[in-house]
Amino acid sequence: MASSPPFPSADSRTRVSALREALASRVVVADGAMGTMLQAQDPTLEDFQQLEGCNEILNLTRPDIVRSVHEAYFAVGVDCVETNTFGANHSALGEYDIPE
Repeated sequence: MASSPPFPSADSRTRVSALREALASRVVVADGAMGTMLQAQDPTLEDFQQLEGCNEILNLTRPDIVRSVHEAYFAVGVDCVETNTFGANHSALGEYDIPE
């Protein structure tokens, strides 16, 4: 038996609605170079779980670093930030032998 797809929460629908309204009425500013900002935090090889350069692993090992980058972008007025999952795909993570 297949499960039904999850429905967005009321909070999620509110955010989507606000984003659509903003997109319809003005230029929306997104964040910039996530990887560069993460690297500027000087994560250690231990932070990368010995997978140097695998920024996506920082979501698990150092969410504080990822959060600080988001906060820095919001502090200068961006409207939205990415989730630091740009390289979270089978091909890119396969380079680190962790495609699963």
